[in-house]
Amino acid sequence: MRVGVVGGKLQGVEAAYLARKAGWEVRLVDRKPGMPASGLCDTFAQADVTDVHDLGKALGAVDFIIPALEDDRALESLAHWSRQSDIPLAFDPPTYAVTSSKLKSAEFFRKVGIPVPRPWPHCSFPVLAKPGVGSGSKGVRVFHDLDSMQNWFAPDFPPTDWILEEFLEGSQHSLEVIGRPGNYRLLQVTDLEVDENFDCKRVIAPSVLPPDAIAMFGKLSLTIAEALELHGIMDVEAMYSRGEFKVLEIDARLPSQTPTAVYWSTGLNMVRFLQDVAISPIDESSPAENLKCGVVYEHIYVRGHKLETRGEGIMTECGPLKLQADFFGADEALTNFASGKDPWIATLIFSDSDQKQTRAKRDRCISEIIKQFKIKEVVDSHPKF
Repeated sequence: MRVGVVGGKLQGVEAAYLARKAGWEVRLVDRKPGMPASGLCDTFAQADVTDVHDLGKALGAVDFIIPALEDDRALESLAHWSRQSDIPLAFDPPTYAVTSSKLKSAEFFRKVGIPVPRPWPHCSFPVLAKPGVGSGSKGVRVFHDLDSMQNWFAPDFPPTDWILEEFLEGSQHSLEVIGRPGNYRLLQVTDLEVDENFDCKRVIAPSVLPPDAIAMFGKLSLTIAEALELHGIMDVEAMYSRGEFKVLEIDARLPSQTPTAVYWSTGLNMVRFLQDVAISPIDESSPAENLKCGVVYEHIYVRGHKLETRGEGIMTECGPLKLQADFFGADEALTNFASGKDPWIATLIFSDSDQKQTRAKRDRCISEIIKQFKIKEVVDSHPKF
């Protein structure tokens, strides 16, 4: 199997990593050289993917395409080329059109009756503000009073292109749904930890949620997939607060971070399932979950004598990432580390028989890095309220 991965940032890293685990050959395409995923591919082509005429030469003889970007013109070009060349593309345009906009998603949630945080002004402070377009935590802010919120958005307040909603205290979780109408599969619920900028810094699998809460989250995610008539994959992020889930965001594309955590915990590879959806019917006999090993997946930034655990954003401008096994005691790492390099970054992956053993392995690794690099300051930031 030769897969074309289009886009070399975080989603491209995820797609290339899992494709390698599937034993596939990876052809990466991006407008820029030296992207993070370029260290994980077999071959690389530099091309403007918004130009459909460049795609044939850039992708070559691939069997399957995974888009790993959120550029509307590029996605339109890929969809057009896929139809012309009869090469399957893991992309669902109608669902993506809803989920790529937080404003359209909010309207969808309202129509379907999906539980979400209460919108301002029907909630008290603090208020969470997030841009209406795009996925992830970029641009997210928390306001503690009306004056600070008005001043930030002045003179256009309330803003029409932002979502303003109650800030919820609780635990944050993610779940992928994959399939097509009438045949959906739930993957594994994971727990998310964020840094001071609300960027995900750590993924824990399996979730510490009780079984009834996991079942509740699964039912909610299936309701969303069925209402959207999803063809492909969708990531649902929700906050578990006071015994109920409130959906924060949905994204109809291969996410970053959580698929690798799920792979290490269950042995299930989401890019294989994406291939099934795009090329052939899903094998319903395949297990929904398997191993359930404990997994910790996190990002670190080391500069001088300081080590920080940061959100995944640090991985976007680091140059090509290399896969290294047994990285200071981590099972694997995706890193730009080299002897004498300063600063350097790494995504660390730990797995063991259960979460207690996995946490112990993680702590030993961090201790070894502290020892080797004479670290004097360790920062594991959290949102400040």
